[in-house]
Amino acid sequence: MYIPEKPASLADLTAGMTGKISSVELGGLLRRRVLDLGMIPGTQVQCIRRSPAGDPIAFRVRDTTIALRSDDASLIKVYPM
Repeated sequence: MYIPEKPASLADLTAGMTGKISSVELGGLLRRRVLDLGMIPGTQVQCIRRSPAGDPIAFRVRDTTIALRSDDASLIKVYPM
């Protein structure tokens, strides 16, 4: 499997794309919440849907759907698959 040198942000994934989380650069309570929901490094995540305005974005993580704002999703780095 090819892994690019630079990870992209979770917000860069288009609907249907899958990626593997490389780092979570959020801080504070949101960081804790995202980690508790299973978005930890090494986890596979799929972009399911974007709202028409582009915010929020729905992701599938461990058979759960999670919606994040684009600003928050851009602070989670992934390796596209």
